[in-house]
Amino acid sequence: PEDPFHKADSGASTTFPMQCSSLRKNGHVVLKGRPCKIVEMSTSKTGKHGHAKVHMVGIDIFNGKKYEDICPSTHNMDVPNVTRLDYQVDGYMSLLKDNGDQKEDLKLPTNDLGKEIQRSEKQCTPLSSK
Repeated sequence: PEDPFHKADSGASTTFPMQCSSLRKNGHVVLKGRPCKIVEMSTSKTGKHGHAKVHMVGIDIFNGKKYEDICPSTHNMDVPNVTRLDYQVDGYMSLLKDNGDQKEDLKLPTNDLGKEIQRSEKQCTPLSSK
């Protein structure tokens, strides 16, 4: 069994708080516990007894699912620390096995799937991290 008291990590936070009114379209936010890219935002006018509310629609950066949330503009939302890296694809993949060994002899498929992987890798552009 793994000892939970002797784990170590970098100490870096996966998210940071940001006021809802400071979030912007094409930025990132955690919606329903998932890291999302904001694709739509709208703010309702302040009500008689409350704050303006911000309606957000985001697309999960890992699985592409759509999530929505509404929060008061003065409340804080979690923003994920997002870093995106570009890689050059040369026809072979480098994989890391569970035991730490590398497997570098796996050829990228030459069928439509392989071509799609290469196309998507070439179209990736870095996002600025916050």
